[in-house]
Amino acid sequence: MTQNPVLRKLGFNPGDRVVIVHADDVGMCHATVPAFFELAAGGLVSAGSVMVPCPWFREAAAEARRHPEADLGVHLTLTSEWENYRWGPVANCGRTPGLADADGCFYRAPALMDRPDPHVVFEEMRAQVRRACDAGIDVTHIDCHMFAMLAHGLADAYVALGFEFGLPVLMTRQPAWVDALTAAAIDEWEGRGLPVFDHLREMPLNHPADALLDAAKRIFEELPPGLTYLLMHPALDTPELRAISTDWRQRVADYETFGNPELCDHVRRAGIHVIGWRPINRLMRGN
Repeated sequence: MTQNPVLRKLGFNPGDRVVIVHADDVGMCHATVPAFFELAAGGLVSAGSVMVPCPWFREAAAEARRHPEADLGVHLTLTSEWENYRWGPVANCGRTPGLADADGCFYRAPALMDRPDPHVVFEEMRAQVRRACDAGIDVTHIDCHMFAMLAHGLADAYVALGFEFGLPVLMTRQPAWVDALTAAAIDEWEGRGLPVFDHLREMPLNHPADALLDAAKRIFEELPPGLTYLLMHPALDTPELRAISTDWRQRVADYETFGNPELCDHVRRAGIHVIGWRPINRLMRGN
């Protein structure tokens, strides 16, 4: 396997295992905000991303201003999956054709989106990034909730947004992504300066909560050489979270697992390098 050019430029060796440990869904509800900032201060969780359309975005932005060292990006949000807790577009796009349902909220899953106009989607994504920047967040990167940009031909708009703002977007050669986007497109974006991850891993939200420490250890043990993106969904145990999320136990377990010194020691002994998005951001910006 050819070494990832990002790792070569950052000074890593071809056999090194390098990972960003990423907290998704920051600001989705209140429980996600202190969970992320506590874990980010603890060392193993190296980055996170905020959901701008969600009710607790402003609290996340306020915490980001209080902790400017936190590595925080924008979790572009084009879907709203919960039964009775929902959100919608932030851009002034009229009826947001294809993006919003009859309630004015995003559709519950990418597959349900109604042939969205890529130009309308681009304006919504741009509005979310601008709102995060205007709120005082030092945005380090862009990724996407539920990987919605893999559907409906939205990947070009997603990548274009990254180049417009000079921010890396999550892009990986994971087989499902290659199937959806094609290897040629990913290679072309990389050739234009977009950093690309070799692998993607995710903490399972459908496993028993008491098994997640062992699951995390196995994920780290089995990481292949190269640059990996490991995503998880930490949250505190609160009545609000329990009312919103059917997988609240797993989200709380993610918070407990990645704050557990036993896992930190396990990662250190395995010789795995944990980095954040900032060095990759600096590479893309050429500084």
